[in-house]
Amino acid sequence: MTQLGITLCDGRTLPRKTTSEASEVHEARVALGRRLRELRRQAGLSGKQLAESLTWVASKISKLENGKQTPTNDDIRAWTNATNSEDEAASLLASLHTLEERHAEWRRLLSGGMRHKQHQLLNQEAEVRFFRLFEPDVISGLLQVPAYARACLRQGEMTVGAVNDLDDAVHARLLRQRILYDGDKRFHFVLTEASLRYRFCAPADMLAQLDRLVSLSTLPNVKLGIIGFETTYPRIGPWHGFWIQDEDCVVIETFSAELNLAQPQEIELYGRIFESLAGIASYGRAARQIIMRVIDDLSPETEEEPTGA
Repeated sequence: MTQLGITLCDGRTLPRKTTSEASEVHEARVALGRRLRELRRQAGLSGKQLAESLTWVASKISKLENGKQTPTNDDIRAWTNATNSEDEAASLLASLHTLEERHAEWRRLLSGGMRHKQHQLLNQEAEVRFFRLFEPDVISGLLQVPAYARACLRQGEMTVGAVNDLDDAVHARLLRQRILYDGDKRFHFVLTEASLRYRFCAPADMLAQLDRLVSLSTLPNVKLGIIGFETTYPRIGPWHGFWIQDEDCVVIETFSAELNLAQPQEIELYGRIFESLAGIASYGRAARQIIMRVIDDLSPETEEEPTGA
């Protein structure tokens, strides 16, 4: 993505800032802070007076009102109590929870363990009928073999610390894959060739993962597209991965959080981006040929070295 912005399927270019999900989350946080400031002023309190009444440092008032910090449930309740605006608490809490759903930090999402998060996904996916998934640098969780899934989930240690339920999380991720065999659901995966080549696990395990892709590509309700290295991206590049669930939600994972976009214009934008990327992907035999050339490149690394001199 350039600093100027992104080019959409219809040729328009949007400024980068207006298409930044992080920016939209920040704007929601600022709006919540603005409402808190209004309540403080209506109560005739200065920031210092409110901070003293709540035994908070004064800087916390400023950070909350200016969208520099996200309030907790207790912060909202304490604020409305101190400003005699308890009747506003429910509305403010709803705004906070919407903000948290849009920008769910991994530390909070995984506080109950990775297995718990995988089971949450299993329940959510049971309600979805049509999945559209684009991944530029990793193979989607619904397509992963155990060793690859373990390697991906282990990377959670970087953001949330020690992973104590890795075995259970891997098992739960594999359970989620049962929906691939549900004939009432449809799946459209688009992967780049880079996602097939990045080494998340040992060569032998990578080969098993690639074999799995070949097998799943033959399922009647699974459409698997691969964008080869030789392909030109005429309208939009592979900037980041995303999932579109029916026409209800777009899910994006960053290093720090999971973004859930539910505004109609956001879903429509990502739908057009997906169609642009899907339109340059290879399918069927051509897709399998790309997978097979990656297998051919990788296979020599798994051959046993000759013994003796």
